Amino acid sequence: MNIFIGSLSFNVNDEGLAEIFEPYGAVTSARVIKDKFTNRSKGFGFVEMEDDEAATKAINELNGAEVDGRPIAVSEARPREERPARSFNNNRGGGYGGGRGNRY
Repeated sequence: MNIFIGSLSFNVNDEGLAEIFEPYGAVTSARVIKDKFTNRSKGFGFVEMEDDEAATKAINELNGAEVDGRPIAVSEARPREERPARSFNNNRGGGYGGGRGNRY
């Protein structure tokens, strides 16, 4: 089961995140999400556990628990939704001054 952890202290790293969940069962992976430019934690992460029963117990017991001085939010991770394709035209119409009105 994939578990989402929010409101993490910026001091928690991948290993520390795994240590929080290991008392509940085997942790397959633990990852704190980082900003790609600063490499600083974004304050959330994901833990994967093989045993769904152990994962459910961890979610129930750790949600709201204090870690490094902050209460964390723990829930089952939802699948990532497909994002619509980005449009770079900003809906400003086409040509003739970029939406300022047609002067001709």
